[in-house]
Amino acid sequence: MFSEIAGALPPVLADFMPGAPIRDRAAWDAVPEDMRSAVMRDAEAALGRPWSVIRASDYREYSLNGNRSRFESLYFSRRRMLNDLVLAELLEGRGRFLGSIIDGIFLICEESGWQLPAHNAYERGGQRFALPDTEQPVIDLFAAETGALLATIADLMRDRLDEVSPQIAARIEREVRLRILSPYLDRHFWWMGNGTERMNNWTAWITQNVLLSAFALKTEQDLRRKIVEKALSGLDAFIKDYAEDGACEEGVVYYRHAALCMAGAMVILDAAAPGSMTPLWKAPKIRSMAEYVVNMHVTGRRYFNFADSAAVMEPCTVREYLFGKAVGSDLLAGFAARDRLSSEHKHLPEEWNLWYRVQELLVMPKIGGEPKPAGDAFYPGIGLLVARDDRFALAVKGGNNGESHNHNDVGSLTVYKDGKPFLIDVGVETYTAKTFSSERYDIWTMQSGFHNLPTFGDVNQADGADFAARNVHTEFTENQAQISLDIASAYPLEARVRSYRRTVTLRRGREIEVVDIHEGDLPAVLSLMTCVEPVIDHALHFEGLGRIDLDGAGKVEVDAIDIDDARLRISWPTRIYRLRIPFAGTRLKLRIV
Repeated sequence: MFSEIAGALPPVLADFMPGAPIRDRAAWDAVPEDMRSAVMRDAEAALGRPWSVIRASDYREYSLNGNRSRFESLYFSRRRMLNDLVLAELLEGRGRFLGSIIDGIFLICEESGWQLPAHNAYERGGQRFALPDTEQPVIDLFAAETGALLATIADLMRDRLDEVSPQIAARIEREVRLRILSPYLDRHFWWMGNGTERMNNWTAWITQNVLLSAFALKTEQDLRRKIVEKALSGLDAFIKDYAEDGACEEGVVYYRHAALCMAGAMVILDAAAPGSMTPLWKAPKIRSMAEYVVNMHVTGRRYFNFADSAAVMEPCTVREYLFGKAVGSDLLAGFAARDRLSSEHKHLPEEWNLWYRVQELLVMPKIGGEPKPAGDAFYPGIGLLVARDDRFALAVKGGNNGESHNHNDVGSLTVYKDGKPFLIDVGVETYTAKTFSSERYDIWTMQSGFHNLPTFGDVNQADGADFAARNVHTEFTENQAQISLDIASAYPLEARVRSYRRTVTLRRGREIEVVDIHEGDLPAVLSLMTCVEPVIDHALHFEGLGRIDLDGAGKVEVDAIDIDDARLRISWPTRIYRLRIPFAGTRLKLRIV
C-alpha cells in the first residue's frame, strides 16, 4: 500500500517545517490570547524550577524492582519543561527563555540513552539491560520522540540558536544522527516489521518521529531517500494488521499513537514528496481508521475501553481534526473540533511532542454545521459491536486473546446509561515490569474474572490467538441491535466448558437483555463489574442508574475493590464492585433497565 509509491518519489525530497519558524512573527502573534497566556504562565513557572537530575541509579531502578514511574517522571519532566520554554520563546521572541532552552537541549543531548529503561532491549521481549549502551543506541518510542523534539527545536529556532552559537544546532544534529537516523538505517528493530509478524502502535509512532527528525533537519538527499523507503515499508508492516474496518485492537487510547501517528507520517511524506499521499488519503481503509475514535465515543470524555485503554480520555486536539480533513471525513473533523472546545488545557501542557503543541497553537479548527451523532457499528476485524439508543450505549467485544494489549476479555460487554457507567471495563493499572512480562495475567485487571464474564470453577480465559469467540452473528434493525457469540473457545481445557452462547440485545428505548446459555462440567459464575454498590433483593438496584433483573441466578455475592492506582483513578472512584452471580442451571438472563 505505502511501498507502492517508492518508485515514484521525486528526485529531490523537500524539507518539512513542523510549524512557523521564530522569525515568522505574524504567525506567532496571531495565537489567541487565552492560549498565549497559558503558555507564558507555564514557561515563567518553569524558569523558576531546577532541571531534574537523572542518575544511573534512577535508570537502574527498573531492572532492580520493576518500577517505571519514578524514572519516567524525571525523564518526561525535562522534555515537558523544554517544550514550555520553547513555545514561550516562539510566542514572545525576545530571548528571555533562550538560556534555559539551551540548558535543556544540552542536558538531553548528554543523557546516556534516550530509550526508557523498560524498553532498553534489542529484541522483542528480549533482555532489558540495566543501563544504556552509548555505542549501540536503542530506538524506542521515546528515543524517537526525543529526536523529533530536538529536530523541531532546531528547525523552528535555528536563527536564534545560531546567534548564540552554531554548535547548538550542530550538537542536536549530531546526536539525532547518532541515536536515531543511523541506527534506523543500519539495524533491524522488531517494530520495523518482519514478514507476517504482528506490529502495533510502536511502528507508526516511531516511524512518524524518525521522519520528522530526518526532514526537519537539513539532511542530505541520499539519507532522506533511504529513510523514506524504509518508512514506507514500516507503514505497510503496520497497516497490514488492520482489517478493512479500521478498528484499533489495542483500544481507543492507542488510536492516538497508532492511526493518528500514521497520519502524521503521511503529512511529512506529503510535504517531502508533494501529492504522494493523495491516493492513500482517499483509501476507504484509512478513512475507517480515522473515524474509529468517533464510534468509540460515549459522552464527554468517556469512551468504550478495552485492552489497555482507560475509560476517560483527554479531549481531541488539532491532530484528529486535521486527520478528518485529510481523509474527507466531516464526521471526524466536526467531532474533533467540538470536542477540542471542551479542553481546559488546549496548549497541551502534559504533551512532550513539540510538533503537536505547535500545531495546537497555530491551527484553528473550523466548527462547521450540526454534528452527526455516532450510531451503531460492527467491527468484524476484532469482533466489536457498538449500539446505542437515546439512553443506552452498549459495546460487546468478541475477537481473540492474542490481540495487542490483550486483557483476556472475549465476550465482555460495557454498558452506559444516560452517559453514566453501568457495567464497566476497569482498564489497566500504571505500567510496571510485570505488565509486559510472562506474569501479565497474574494482574487482576487482565483476568476475565474481573470483566463482565463467567468463570468455571474459578478458571479464567486463557491468552493467545486460539482463545477466541466463535460463531459470531450480528443484527441491526430500527428496533434493536443484537450480537450472539460462543465464547467457550476462549477458555482452556480445565474450564471443561463445551459451549457458552452469549446473546446481547439492545431493545431501543426499552432495555438491554443478556442471555447466557452454557454446557459444561464445572459450576459457572458470572462476574459483573460496576462502580456503584448495588442493593440486592429480587433484582440488583443501582442508585442513580437503574436495575438489573435476574432470571436463573443463585445467591449474588458482592466484593468491594479499593482503587488507589493513579491510572485507574482517572476513570473510577476510590471503590468499585465485583458482583459474582452463580448460575442456578444452564441459563442465566439479565435484563438491564
